[in-house]
Amino acid sequence: MTALRSILLFVAAAGLEIGGAWLVWQGIREHRGWVWVGFGVVALGLYGAVATLQPDASFGRILAAYGGVFVAGSLLWGMVVDGFRPDRWDVTGALVCLVGVAIIMYAPRAA
Repeated sequence: MTALRSILLFVAAAGLEIGGAWLVWQGIREHRGWVWVGFGVVALGLYGAVATLQPDASFGRILAAYGGVFVAGSLLWGMVVDGFRPDRWDVTGALVCLVGVAIIMYAPRAA
């Protein structure tokens, strides 16, 4: 149950961080305005709050593992929202990152 909770928190954090960054991008680069930027800043702040809910107490471990989730999530976001089509190397790299996440977060450790 703890692993499932952790995975769901990583997914929520990824949605908030990637979505927040995308909103800022849209507001500035696509000239959609400061309201978009503001929503992006709020989403980025919520990402930081969600990350603190992870069951592991190590900030470094959580952030390192989240990096792999961010890589895979960013490619997925690009596919769904922007029509990006990853090539086999993008997919391979994302899978390597997710294996790293699993090792960092869920490998058995001595208590």
